[in-house]
Amino acid sequence: MRVRGHSMEPTYRDGKINFCWRPAYWFSAPQRQDVVIVRMAGRRMVFLKRVVGLPGETVEFRDGRLLVDGQALAEPYVSVRCDWNLPPRRVAQDAVYLVGDNRSVPIERHRFGQASIDRILGAPLF
Repeated sequence: MRVRGHSMEPTYRDGKINFCWRPAYWFSAPQRQDVVIVRMAGRRMVFLKRVVGLPGETVEFRDGRLLVDGQALAEPYVSVRCDWNLPPRRVAQDAVYLVGDNRSVPIERHRFGQASIDRILGAPLF
């Protein structure tokens, strides 16, 4: 499976072939900080993204810091901080909030946001 991963560098490199472990979420929901393979839009394009917000939580970016329910989230996997600002958004009960690790990508070029849990295909295998 070819996934778009530039927004996950340095954790994953763009253009690499990754295998998807589909059973990863058959019996349990994705957890915060899991890396997932997701269809953000359409059927053919899949992305690697990190789960940062869970159902019912409020997610926002303030001066590049990710806040969940008003508390800054520790993100040791982010090597370059961004300057993003986004107002608080509540995650739907059947969704998670996803974002890539490479925050040096300008916000306008970064695909992220809320995605229905049923759009998650599985977990990447190295």
